[in-house]
Amino acid sequence: MFDFHTHTFLSDGELAPVELVRRAMKIGYRVMAITDHVGPGNMEFVLKTLVADCEMVNKRWDILALPGVEITHTPSEDIDYLARECRRLGAKVVNVHGETITEPVIEGTNHAAVSSHHVDILAHPGLITPNEARIAAENGVFLEVSARRGHGTANGHVVQTARAAGASLVLDSDAHAPGDLLTREFAMKVARGSGLDLEDAVSLLDQAPLDFLERVGVNSERIPA
Repeated sequence: MFDFHTHTFLSDGELAPVELVRRAMKIGYRVMAITDHVGPGNMEFVLKTLVADCEMVNKRWDILALPGVEITHTPSEDIDYLARECRRLGAKVVNVHGETITEPVIEGTNHAAVSSHHVDILAHPGLITPNEARIAAENGVFLEVSARRGHGTANGHVVQTARAAGASLVLDSDAHAPGDLLTREFAMKVARGSGLDLEDAVSLLDQAPLDFLERVGVNSERIPA
């Protein structure tokens, strides 16, 4: 399994980063990103911790853990700057908390995220517009199919809009607790439930993560077998 959106107790998750990685590895994860919620006040602390923990587990265990962030509920005008700073601080994966239909995310967040060359994934983008999806395609920003309850309600719209615009998709757990981590069986149900046929669902689970890792500069040789 591949998963580029998870949380620990460094933000609103339940587990320490190392425990989350260990539990993910035991259920078959090969690559994961830990992407705790950040704003300007906590991003340095969060990334310092995640970089150290990911370096340790990558050295000792048969999994690739990537330090990352989810820029969350910040003014849209600051997203590009914050994404650039997170990258400077060591983030390998930069997500932005998109305009999910279940939370009062600031209007303009989706547009700011897909317009930034420092953002990798627009998480749970809700009712993303065709124009925003076209910008995402132009800038190589992946749009998320979310396995999280509530956030995933708009998955069908996200998939339809992304495919029409030629934007890339990736499926993530948005895990906050160990029970949220993905099995392949459940991930496949989420993919099929978003409107994809079997062939495209398999591609979303198997090929899309490889495309994403290439985008963020991770050599395929680093991926555990």
